[in-house]
Amino acid sequence: MTKTALTLDLEKTLYAYWEDLGGTAVDEVTMPDDLGIVDTLVMQDENGQRVWRCFELKVTASDFHSHAKLSFIGNYNYFVLPAKLYTKLAAEIPAGIGVMTYRAFDAAKLAATADVPLAPGQLTIVRPARFQTLAVDEAALTTRFIASLDREVRKAKQKARGLSGFAVDELAKELRRRTRDYDVYDPEANLYDRFAAELQNTTIDALQEEVDALASEVAAAKLASGRQAGADQVQRGADERSAGTAGTGAGPATPEALS
Repeated sequence: MTKTALTLDLEKTLYAYWEDLGGTAVDEVTMPDDLGIVDTLVMQDENGQRVWRCFELKVTASDFHSHAKLSFIGNYNYFVLPAKLYTKLAAEIPAGIGVMTYRAFDAAKLAATADVPLAPGQLTIVRPARFQTLAVDEAALTTRFIASLDREVRKAKQKARGLSGFAVDELAKELRRRTRDYDVYDPEANLYDRFAAELQNTTIDALQEEVDALASEVAAAKLASGRQAGADQVQRGADERSAGTAGTGAGPATPEALS
């Protein structure tokens, strides 16, 4: 299911919060024994003991009231809610479950500051969770935790590689698959149209660069040719003047000169 922008902001802030405290966080960890999926799982070493915290992120009342299984199997378990939503749901939070509330940073203040924060907002523990023993085997939990971390590493590496890791046939197959939902009224929403437009623009830009380069070369050649023609003309004039001077002299004696 596609995550909302608010959910993603909660995730980013939760990661930053616990990483700042020395914890290791990963999202969407499938629990053993069909105990559901933890939205975010944090592992932290405290006084030589491994402590596990589970977080369920909810951004709407309907999301909070959904029938999705809550995987509160950690030593400490929390709901992460927007601050306004918590005021509406405070009475429905089960005993022993903690609450962290989220407030987004002011956009205008963010735009005015040179120190950009690592997260889009801040979290506050408004209701501490009560400690409980793990509801699953720790070895199994650790295995699932590592598998989820590995999944995120592979996703990051794939993103870094871009499309270079995919065969041409795979890319063509994906384009065909996405044309099933083609929207003739909104070309911008169609991957193929966006790809074709970008390719066309790239091709046009490349051809224009070639044309500009050739035009520049032609102009430079014409300029050089014109300069050479001018130099040749000057030289011819000089040669002609030199030849005319050499032909003048006393010449043969005329009758008038002899008389």
